[in-house]
This record gives sequence, structure tokens and C-alpha cells, in this order.
Amino acid sequence: MTDILQLYPVTQQQRALNGLYLELNLCEQAAAGDVLIYSNYIASVDGRISVRDDDSAEFVVPKAITNKRDWRLYQELAAQSDVMLTSARYFRQLAQGKAQDLLPVGSAPEYMDLKEWRQLHGLKDQPDVVVVSNSLDIPAAALEEVQDRRVIICTGEQADDAQLGRMESMGLTVLIAGRERVEGKKLRQLLIDQGFRSAYMIAGPEVHRTLIADGVLDYLFLTTQLSLLGHDAFHTILSGQLDQPADLHLQRLYLDQIESSRQLFAQFALHPA
Repeated sequence: MTDILQLYPVTQQQRALNGLYLELNLCEQAAAGDVLIYSNYIASVDGRISVRDDDSAEFVVPKAITNKRDWRLYQELAAQSDVMLTSARYFRQLAQGKAQDLLPVGSAPEYMDLKEWRQLHGLKDQPDVVVVSNSLDIPAAALEEVQDRRVIICTGEQADDAQLGRMESMGLTVLIAGRERVEGKKLRQLLIDQGFRSAYMIAGPEVHRTLIADGVLDYLFLTTQLSLLGHDAFHTILSGQLDQPADLHLQRLYLDQIESSRQLFAQFALHPA
């Protein structure tokens, strides 16, 4: 079914949802000896990516904007990655049963084509995982959920020695990527040193700011769900301050024409060729 309207580049072409992002071949875009880093969020028109739950006080993705069609594209981006960049917060949520899902690529029948795509492109069944964390407050039980892939912990030189020892005693690779905190340029170099070519960032707005402020994020994929949520306690795709604005260069823009979805899919480049 061709239910996606391409708005930019301007063609007025009708597209199918499945394969919309796969055709980008993100795993093959990096030059030799380099890595492509890309991020992805879904937000309301008023910029909410998460709001504070009154019962748990946790920040959660609003149910009003989550949908299977956006999740399909989330999975397509994951399918093209060598490694997924996430945070300690994700693993704390996973330990509490509050994470959206186990790190993809999903095992449901509708995602089997993505596993086949990875095989055809010489990728492992699942992307490896890099956990970006300054605190190292990562539950061991949650890490056991991803023992089918390589897990690397990236932290700063000021990390707690006891926490470092706990990570290493679990057999995890711990790499230092900065002094007081993880720094974007050092993180990028570590990814290159480890042989990664495509890295999919699914962490929160603090890690996102680090990558953007340090000039190492290449692409931002943003789904905008066409609704206004309000709410005073919320997160947007970026937290903290930037020394100067980061210019975004629109690469692709699509309108989801399914009435129940009502959303835009956009790809932005931060360092256009």
C-alpha cells in the first residue's frame, strides 16, 4: 500500500511505509575509517518526546504519540546499525519493566524482513550496544537481557572506582571517553577504533546534546505526530545549552496519509556534503 506522500524532495510521489528508510543504506555511508552517527525521536507538534508520569514520577513517551508505523521506521533505522548508543537510564527502565522494548531488531514476524536485510548486508543478527553513562548506575539484571550481543560501557575518567570494578567484574568492556563526562569527539573515535561504521543513538536529550554540541551527529530522524500535548513537566529532543545553534538541513520529508497516524517523517543532516 502506497500511503506515504513524499513532500521533499518535491515529487508528490506516493511511497510505501516498509522500506522507506531501509533504502538509505546507512550502514554503507561512512567513508573508510569513519563512522556515521544518527539519532531518532518521535515528538508532538509542541515538542514533547516524554512527559512525567504522575504515579511513578518517571518520564515516559506519551501513549498519545506512540504508534506502530513510527515503530516500523524505528526498527528500520536499527536494522542499519552496527551499534546502538543508549544510556544507563534505559537499562534502569528495562529492569523495572518500563522500557518501550528490548533493544531491536525486533523478533516479531513483521520484522523478519529486517533480519534478512541485515544478513544480506553482512551485519550480525543484532547491533552491538554502547552504554553512554557517567554514573554507571546500570542494573546487572537488565544487562543480562542483551548477552546475545557485545556490550561496551563508555564513561568519563571521574567515574566511581567501585562502579567501574562492578562493570569489569561482569565481563563488560569499559572504555574512557572523556574527563568529567563522556565527550562526543572521543566517543566517536572510540566507535571508529572498535570498527563500527554506523551508530544509532536512542538515548535521551542529554546524550543528544553532547553529540550535537561536539559536532559528531550526522543525521537526525524526527517523527512529528500532529497533535498538541501540553504538560508542564516534559523533555524535548535536546536539553542543556549549545554554544551556538546547530543548523539542520532537510534531506527528506514525508506525510503519513493514514488518518489514525497523522504524522510527518523527516530526515535532517547536520553536516551536509
